[in-house]
Amino acid sequence: MSTFSSQDLLTQMKWRYAVKKFEEQKKIPPPLWNALEECLVLTPSSYGLQPWKFLVITEPTLKEKLLPLSWNQKQVVDCSHYVVFLAKTDITETDIDRFIARTCEVRHTAVESLAGYKKMMMTDLVSGPRHATITHWATNQIYLALGNLLTSAAVLGVDACPMEGLEPEKYDKVLNVQDSGYATRVACALGYRAENDKHARSAKVRFKKEDVLVLLK
Repeated sequence: MSTFSSQDLLTQMKWRYAVKKFEEQKKIPPPLWNALEECLVLTPSSYGLQPWKFLVITEPTLKEKLLPLSWNQKQVVDCSHYVVFLAKTDITETDIDRFIARTCEVRHTAVESLAGYKKMMMTDLVSGPRHATITHWATNQIYLALGNLLTSAAVLGVDACPMEGLEPEKYDKVLNVQDSGYATRVACALGYRAENDKHARSAKVRFKKEDVLVLLK
């Protein structure tokens, strides 16, 4: 049983906010960052397909190149680690075969045993009507990873700021991923809040629970 209580979880969720100003000299220790990387890898996805890549940027020069493509939001350059989330631009039989092969490798099972699962994925994502909007489907998966990272960071006492205020196509060019089969969708800055970030002291504004949560009996 976990020693991390429900109250501990709520305390961290109330503690976190979208940081507007990071302490640029304070870096996330390697053990903590390694844990956050593992949390990203462990993110659930539809069918388990993981249609994403996560680019972790710590190099100051590269951050500076991304700054003007991010509405000049200083979190990009001041944070400890900047993660750019890339989504698959298409899903093909090759992608499904790659996932099937990895599943067989990890679970020590035969490819033939997953023939039915492959057929289901192919029918839905490759040959079915969903394929017409497959980029949207893959992007939806990215937000599962983003949410997982934000929660994991908060639990570990690491600050974060999710960022959609960026120019994806220009990011792709700077990051040299234009022809990779992946495209920028969103980013997240992580590190530690500056003491003079006034937003840290602002009350968290949420609608009342009864206005958004409905218990069906």
